[in-house]
Amino acid sequence: MIPFPQIDPVLIHIGPLAIRWYGLMYTLTFLLGWPLLKWQARRQALGLSPEVLADLVMGILLGVILGGRLGYILFYHFSYYLANPLAVFRVWEGGMSFHGGLLGVLLAGFLFARKHGLSFLVLGDLMAVVTPLGLLLGRIGNFINGELWGRPTDLPWGVLFPGAGPEPRHPSQLYEAGLEGVLLLGVMLWLGRERRGPGFLGGVFLAGYAISRLLVEMVREPDAHLGLLAGGLTMGQWLTFPMLFIGLGLIVHARHRMDAKPR
Repeated sequence: MIPFPQIDPVLIHIGPLAIRWYGLMYTLTFLLGWPLLKWQARRQALGLSPEVLADLVMGILLGVILGGRLGYILFYHFSYYLANPLAVFRVWEGGMSFHGGLLGVLLAGFLFARKHGLSFLVLGDLMAVVTPLGLLLGRIGNFINGELWGRPTDLPWGVLFPGAGPEPRHPSQLYEAGLEGVLLLGVMLWLGRERRGPGFLGGVFLAGYAISRLLVEMVREPDAHLGLLAGGLTMGQWLTFPMLFIGLGLIVHARHRMDAKPR
């Protein structure tokens, strides 16, 4: 059993302004992701200038924030926000959804690709290589906040989360940081060394994330107000299954296109 480290979710107070660890993780994602994005764009020989890539980053940022917030409202607390519409704007209370953020990023990428005459699948491959970095930092932020903890466990690394009762619980945030972040980032960087069929890297990301999330959800505490849904699955698992099938489909499609190329 491991006591939860006493980390204040607020990193520093500057007058009335509170800088939180979770917000810092968003900032670090874009600071570290920017050189990684430029490097990967060069490896894929996309010919995108730093100015154009900066436009893409701004689109991704808006997609993450707006999509993540809207997804949380629609997927997890729709009835509450329907009864309390002004609570939509109380973002300091938390409430972001990965799946909503993903949809927001895909929409931003689609509009960016149309504007610049790029293949959406090729652009998706570029974004896919960088995304696990954000997942890694975001899950660390979840752990520092003491939220999204796992189910009770008697394993020696069970953590006593504040507000989660007296039982040690799986540090599911760290499981996700390791699988969706470290492992998937390594896989994406390794596969991104050479050009592959359009959509291949995007498919690997979707399938890899889906497998990681489906596994971790087995030991992650379901949302208290939702519980287990049909089939004994969580909302996170139901939202993730389509990613697995789409990801596998993109991988097969890309491999077929590569095989059909004249050699």
